[in-house]
Amino acid sequence: MSGFAAMLLLMLLRVPIAAAMAITGVIGTAMIADWDAAFYVLRSAPFERASSYTFLTIPLFLLMGYTAARSGLSRDLFRVANVWFGHWRGGLAISAVFSSALFGAISGSSLATVAAVCTIVLPEMRRYAYSNPLALGSIAAGGTLGIMIPPSIIFILFAIITETSPAALLLAGIVPGIIGLILFMIVIMIWVRLRPGDAPAGERHGWKERFRSLLDIWQIVILFAAVIGSLYAGVATPTEAAAFGAIGTILLGMVRRSLSIADFKSAVFYTTATTAMIFLIIIGADLFSFFIALTQMPMEVAQWFSQSGLSTASLLVGIFVIYLLLGAVMDEISMLLLTLPVFFPLVTSLQVDPIWFGVMVVLVCQIGMLTPPVGMNAYIVSGFAKDVPIQTIFAGVLPFVAALIVLAAILSIWPGLPSLILPG
Repeated sequence: MSGFAAMLLLMLLRVPIAAAMAITGVIGTAMIADWDAAFYVLRSAPFERASSYTFLTIPLFLLMGYTAARSGLSRDLFRVANVWFGHWRGGLAISAVFSSALFGAISGSSLATVAAVCTIVLPEMRRYAYSNPLALGSIAAGGTLGIMIPPSIIFILFAIITETSPAALLLAGIVPGIIGLILFMIVIMIWVRLRPGDAPAGERHGWKERFRSLLDIWQIVILFAAVIGSLYAGVATPTEAAAFGAIGTILLGMVRRSLSIADFKSAVFYTTATTAMIFLIIIGADLFSFFIALTQMPMEVAQWFSQSGLSTASLLVGIFVIYLLLGAVMDEISMLLLTLPVFFPLVTSLQVDPIWFGVMVVLVCQIGMLTPPVGMNAYIVSGFAKDVPIQTIFAGVLPFVAALIVLAAILSIWPGLPSLILPG
């Protein structure tokens, strides 16, 4: 516990999370073993991560997402969703959530999804006099679907840390992601029924125009189906599927003439910067995890639990409560890298399905991206609506947080749902 306390103290002193974990891990390893062991881990950890074939999936999916954002795919997705749902009361909010789910399925990044969708949707919502809580809350919440529906960077990180099948994890997020989308749409419909003044009805489009609008996104649908289909059929690894998706998105932008050289350079720049950030955090987490393993803390926690008489359900509830609390003050990547070295061995020792546990952890990360004081998605939206207090945005996301809690209850009652479409 002193190691965790030291790391948290460094974080309170505004030391970056990667450096805080690395410093604690190296010094802790030196104190338990010796400095030779500490420097050996410090030398070997970066090389082992950099040479990991699975880690290559992250920059490839990031490139796919940033390229999609720069080439205007979010605009096309929203236009199609608005043609189908815009005539409903609250239809723009439903279109925002729906297009966020589709764009998140391409980008794999929640923050990229929120930023891309917000620039397109928010002006339309304000033109139709949507209330700020509904407009901004639906955009922020819709972005969280990007980390559940594959490709998901968070699922890839979970797979790397726990050595779980990345393909199985990515596929397992599809059904919960679809259920989450449906729950968000239900929240909006209930909202506008109770407060009709928050969202007027929009323009109605004929069936001919609706089906014609699908022609604008048929290439996107084929690309997504090819990436996910290759994983499902087992003909490609997640890394190969990510490479295909990245190349496909670039070619799609070129064919549609919506991706300029400047846009592509910007996508490459942000991909490189984000990958470097994630890589540094993973290296710090590796050093900290080695230190935690030396302390035998996971084994001691497992032994304590076996002697406590608590049920497995009680343990899981406790773990998820801890994740909810951490999610309020920490970003999801740091949270996973900090906790999984302790929690995952304990969970697997109790014969809990690692795929189900991974889905539940990502679901808790979704909630953390909406709840204060961190709530990254809410702050991204706030950057596009500087005239709206952040408290108003957090108030707007609360009904969607409740929907995610309902989803967590559904997955707890029917734990087999994430595995419904897994091969075999």
